Amino acid sequence: MPTKLLAFAGSVRRESFNRKALDHAVAGARDAGAAVTLIDLRDYALPLFDQDWESANGVPENAVALKRLFIEHAGLLLACPEYNSSITPLLKNTLDWVSRPWEGQSGSVPYQNKIAALVAASASNLGGLRALRHVREILTTLGVIVLPRQQAVGKADTVFSAPQEHAHIIKGIREVGQLLTDAATRWNS
Repeated sequence: MPTKLLAFAGSVRRESFNRKALDHAVAGARDAGAAVTLIDLRDYALPLFDQDWESANGVPENAVALKRLFIEHAGLLLACPEYNSSITPLLKNTLDWVSRPWEGQSGSVPYQNKIAALVAASASNLGGLRALRHVREILTTLGVIVLPRQQAVGKADTVFSAPQEHAHIIKGIREVGQLLTDAATRWNS
């Protein structure tokens, strides 16, 4: 049975550089034999995390659906946009809602025994590198093993508009997906 990976980008913007990077990482994971579930967070809209809202309304249905997806998959493949030198509110809100206790289950359950790999892309020179550091810290706090290999793609507008001229960068992104597949397969065997 192939290793199951859950993949999503912390951006829902049309033509998102991070979604383009994620697509290459997913292709690498699939080439390595993974069964990848690629989702769009636009399909899992969530309110801004607020404990008073949660107390009055409970955990939103979309957060429960995401929790189930996290639990069903051995690894997480995330594209992590950078916003003001950190992660996007969308990505942070998603990770926070998935970490909430639900029906007597600890909020850490969706993150237990998970391995993650990270990519980022930006038109800036750093390519989202600062966001990757923050996402790594959050996931590690939640108990996820985050692979040391990551790929930050700077000047992504140039890279993705002429991928043949930047084949070495595209290859690096795909390798992140391949490494995650290999690590998650070994971890779960």
